[in-house]
Amino acid sequence: MTIPAGPSIPPHYSVVVPVYRGSKSIGELRRRLSVALEPLGKSYEIIFVDDRGSPANWAAIDRLCAENPSKVRGIRLSRNFGQHAATLCGIAHARGEWIVTIDEDLEQPPESVPALLQKAEEGHQVVYGVNETRSHAWWRNLTSEVGRSLFKFAIPSLNREYTSFRVIHRTVANGLERFQSPFTFIDGYISWITHNYATVVVPHDAGFHGKSSYSVRMLVAHMINIFVTFSDLPLRIATWLGLSASLGGAAWGVSILIAKLTGALSVSGYASIMAGMTFLGGLQLLILGIFGEYLARINFKTASMPLFLVEEEVGD
Repeated sequence: MTIPAGPSIPPHYSVVVPVYRGSKSIGELRRRLSVALEPLGKSYEIIFVDDRGSPANWAAIDRLCAENPSKVRGIRLSRNFGQHAATLCGIAHARGEWIVTIDEDLEQPPESVPALLQKAEEGHQVVYGVNETRSHAWWRNLTSEVGRSLFKFAIPSLNREYTSFRVIHRTVANGLERFQSPFTFIDGYISWITHNYATVVVPHDAGFHGKSSYSVRMLVAHMINIFVTFSDLPLRIATWLGLSASLGGAAWGVSILIAKLTGALSVSGYASIMAGMTFLGGLQLLILGIFGEYLARINFKTASMPLFLVEEEVGD
């Protein structure tokens, strides 16, 4: 029998689910989570965070809260803030000693939650559920692997096997609440807070929606955000590009001078001049763009905008 939790007795486990367009899947997710957590014999809560991806989300969350008032809570954001911000919102409202984060689409099996919790209670502050194989489209798997390798190179402390299916301890959750960057990346924050993490291999099921909510544009934007927010690698690349262009220009100038002195210089053509100007102009714009990305983040940071705004809450 599960020990009940009340207003004065926080649950032992909290499960946070960011909901973007999962109005049809969260009912089954709630059922499978309850089946997985009940045998553990400890109190739990499930928190659904409506990230305003579909008008049907809140009605579905409200219904689940009415059916399970002691187990399910709902939080509605004022607008779409993104998956990481919605997850951080749920973590900030979670009351459990251990907090599980899981996606809405049933690709991450709820039945694996006990295995992650068991691994965490062996002494790890963070445990990730990782997949041996993924059921995403080939381009999504390829970009994920390339991205993870680049992130690991740029951020050496980052766990390469990070996923959104994770268990974190309350102390890590308290640390996450202190980050206020408008460009959120939870696993980058976690890698800064602690290196005490482990992984558990879990199945990767077919998604309920049929295709990922992430488009190519969203994935590229997410990768750029991670690089610029958590690493100075783009700035270092800009420095080396500028230095290389300078050295290349100097070498070209010396070769022209030698050719002029030896009488081997022919009249330079229009095409070669334009090619050099176009290359250097593009390089300058690239470097200015990199600087601009960092300056924009400084501007947003100094504006002190909140990561998310809660419009409504339901449940215990």
